[in-house]
Amino acid sequence: MGLFYTTSHSDDAARFFGPLVDLYECVYAEPPYEEGPDQVAHFRDRLPGEADRPGFTLVTVAGDSSLVGAAYGWTMSAGDWWSRAEADPPAEIRAAAKLAVMEWIVHPQRRGEGIGAELMRRLLADRSERYATLASDPRSRARKVYARNGWRQVGTSVLPWGPPTDLLILDLGPKPIR
Repeated sequence: MGLFYTTSHSDDAARFFGPLVDLYECVYAEPPYEEGPDQVAHFRDRLPGEADRPGFTLVTVAGDSSLVGAAYGWTMSAGDWWSRAEADPPAEIRAAAKLAVMEWIVHPQRRGEGIGAELMRRLLADRSERYATLASDPRSRARKVYARNGWRQVGTSVLPWGPPTDLLILDLGPKPIR
């Protein structure tokens, strides 16, 4: 069966929240995350607020009528940075608007098919931000994927739960004057 990609924004993303929570639960049950019901509930509870953020975009991909991947993010305003970062990023990054990629996940049985790369390509398409940023568990396999695809570490963040995370940046290049 084919894969069907859908791009949604704040006004129409809620229809994907149920399947997205199910996919999140599947992906984050794996090591090194090993998240349980409390973390899944926290994710479910914060989704509507994230969808209300400026610049929110959700890209999903379904195959055989079930969600197999998703990526979403929203605009982190110029001057803003990750709230629990141990230090500020370089000044030019802090001063720029950034796409904060909050999730980029693919079902474990569908990895290695290029789905994740296509999700990110679609999420980054036509963005006005100069940079994209995300937080990654340095123990995860995904962290190596990010490095291979040009994401570079500019800091770390310490959460009250779990290990420190790497704060990564992808330079999206200068934006043309519109």
